[in-house]
Amino acid sequence: MLSPSFSVLMRKMRCFTSCSGSSIPLCFSTALTSSSSSFYSRFLHSNTIFAASVAEKKYPVLRAQYLDYKSTEPKLIDSMESGKEDSGLKRELYSVIEPYSSGFLKVSDLHTIYWEQSGNPDGHPVVFLHGGPGGGTSPTNRRFFDPEFYRIILFDQRGAGKSTPHACLKENTTWDLIDDIEKLREHFKIPEWQVFGGSWGSTLALAYSQTHPDKVTGLVLRGIFLLRKKEIDWFYEGGAAAIYPDAWEPFRDLIPEKERGCFVDAYSKRLNSDDLETQYAAARAWTKWEMMTARLIPNDENIKKGDDDYFSLAFARIENHYFTNKGFFSSDSYLLDNIDKIRHIDATIVQGRYDVCCPMMSAWDLHKVWPEADFKVVKDAGHSANEPGITAELVAANERLKNKIKAGR
Repeated sequence: MLSPSFSVLMRKMRCFTSCSGSSIPLCFSTALTSSSSSFYSRFLHSNTIFAASVAEKKYPVLRAQYLDYKSTEPKLIDSMESGKEDSGLKRELYSVIEPYSSGFLKVSDLHTIYWEQSGNPDGHPVVFLHGGPGGGTSPTNRRFFDPEFYRIILFDQRGAGKSTPHACLKENTTWDLIDDIEKLREHFKIPEWQVFGGSWGSTLALAYSQTHPDKVTGLVLRGIFLLRKKEIDWFYEGGAAAIYPDAWEPFRDLIPEKERGCFVDAYSKRLNSDDLETQYAAARAWTKWEMMTARLIPNDENIKKGDDDYFSLAFARIENHYFTNKGFFSSDSYLLDNIDKIRHIDATIVQGRYDVCCPMMSAWDLHKVWPEADFKVVKDAGHSANEPGITAELVAANERLKNKIKAGR
């Protein structure tokens, strides 16, 4: 016998599915009709429920809505997206453009970094922080920004892309990269700029902004990575393997069983081997594992990056170096602990719901300590910035900041 309040809940669920044209999943509806008091209790006391927007959108964004437990019946009381403020914003990539200048900046006795500028030389400066670390930049990165409004600055971090020496781990830490960003800003005589970063780029963007909050006009962050132990363990120690067992096994099988207690350490040994072929083999396996899991729908072109030994060596060696050293942060929660330093900065967080590389738990944790930042969860995307829904939200985020700057806000 169902309790009265549970019957009310069932009627509301039926009403929702009738109005929205959706249906309750079979396993859930079965549980409803054959519910027990324990199921009812678990349902009413679950922490959050997530409901997709009923309205059709070209690039749908998931709304996260919470239950209000103060009343006897559950009520939806909050949302991650406002919708109204996004109407009319451009959401497609801008046209292909070429840099109007490029060059190299010597940032230490050892390291020289590649940089380029495109867009409007007199526009609002924005610096793009690539992922990895070790991933380098690509021409597509320029297209997230309005080239008539933005002065778009890309650079390859130490050891990545065109920067030299290639795949070098010496003098290569988070704090070295933060110093490089400042040297680049000073080189261009830019007083302050907008910062854009995804994946590891979001890590570096947060660390840079917290170190130099007075130099940042706005932040756009994607695929949040806080470089905590649980995030590294999830992706490299078997968690994500539950979703991609076929991609995991080649990554796993390169390491003998006796060394599988910590894959990050086992790969570190091989990526720093004296034998170059050993390095290449480990780099290919490491890179392919990430490339095969980076999108909701795997992309063959992306996966082929794992066959490029030049790219893979920098990508795998530098990533592994940072992960082995815990991002060179003084604590596991360093970036969350220092949010107060950047709370005033206008920011947008964009996260794919099905991001396997940087699962949503990190974006959610960031959102909870930084509710002032806009939080956009793309319901049909994984990790990559090049997935349509994520691309749309990133372009829109830049458009919002552009409009605020134009309005003098």
